[in-house]
Amino acid sequence: MNITLIITLLTIISIVGLVATLLIGRQETKRIKQYEEEGDTAIDELKRSREYEKKSLKSNLPILSAIYIVFILGSIIALVIYIF
Repeated sequence: MNITLIITLLTIISIVGLVATLLIGRQETKRIKQYEEEGDTAIDELKRSREYEKKSLKSNLPILSAIYIVFILGSIIALVIYIF
C-alpha cells in the first residue's frame, strides 16, 4: 500500500475526529450559555450541574471514545501496513 494513501487516510480520520470534537464542544458551550440565561440561584445551579453531569456522561463520553478509538485503530493499522 502506498504511504501517500496511508497518510491521506490518517489525515482524513484526524480531521473528522477534530471536527466531531469541536462540534461536541460547541454543543456544550451552548448548553452552558442556556443554563446561565435561565437563572443563577444556588439551588438552580446545583440542579443544572447534576443534570449536566448525567447527560454529558451518557451522550458525550461514548461519542468521544468512539472517535478516539477509531483514530487509534486506524493509526495502528496504518503503521502495521507501513512496516510490512
